[in-house]
Amino acid sequence: MNFFLAALGVLGVASSGPLIAATLGATSVSALAIAFWRNAIAAAVMAGPVLVREPRQFARVTAREFRWSLAAAVALALHFACFISSLQLTSVAAATALVCLQSGWIAIFQLFRGVRHPWPVLAGLGIAFGGVVAITGFDLGTSPDALLGDLLALAGGALAGVYTLAGGKARQTMGTGVYTTLCYGMCAAVVAVLALASRQPLAGFDAAGWLGILAITVCAQLVGHTAFNHLLATMSPLLVSMIILLEIPGAALLAAAFLAETLPAGTYAGLGMILVGLAVVVLGQRGSRSVRGKAAVLAELGTD
Repeated sequence: MNFFLAALGVLGVASSGPLIAATLGATSVSALAIAFWRNAIAAAVMAGPVLVREPRQFARVTAREFRWSLAAAVALALHFACFISSLQLTSVAAATALVCLQSGWIAIFQLFRGVRHPWPVLAGLGIAFGGVVAITGFDLGTSPDALLGDLLALAGGALAGVYTLAGGKARQTMGTGVYTTLCYGMCAAVVAVLALASRQPLAGFDAAGWLGILAITVCAQLVGHTAFNHLLATMSPLLVSMIILLEIPGAALLAAAFLAETLPAGTYAGLGMILVGLAVVVLGQRGSRSVRGKAAVLAELGTD
């Protein structure tokens, strides 16, 4: 059963990039509409069990918990804006790999906060960001739009790291249902404001557009990340974190199979460097206090 759930989770999160790219390319759906509806729907789904079992949990949210949840929601909204927009400019494989650097960004943020990492973590960071140089270097020779897409995806990964750290603070005292409902709901509200400011429509799409939004929400948000959240109850956070990294080759394979996406050999080498580097980072952090708890891992599920 764990193997089945892990495979389902990888397939769910890996489908996010290809589904978003296909929906943006074939329908009139805007980038921010995808971000808005997947968070709004996820917030409603997550709120259901809490409202049925113990609705008073929402009334017990403290000012501190609300502030950290709001910080996480703002970071998540900006993450989605960057990542989904990047898929209109660069390849699905490159955007997915670059946005998955969030664990690397977290390690860097911790360095600035005075956390000393073991040498394998530093080595892994070097390998991963060497892959970034390889990908952006090849995209620079392809087109300015592809390079801009890479930079947006890179920023999306950094924002995902901020979301994870802020969410980890909130989750120290909050349950999963309450936190995800609050965070996803506020994220949807922030995205709605961004859509209003940029004049991107949130409704009025054709049937194919709504089907795309529904597929993205169900596959990536509800099936993929729910599977990983369940696995955290029966598997170590380290192993779950390693399995999640399969999103990078998974997205590349799906994009190649269903979107006929082909990339230069150097770009695939960059993807491989990012995958290996992040794996080394995750393994190198296995003894670190900053990743022992499940809260931080739970917080990062539900980004791309």
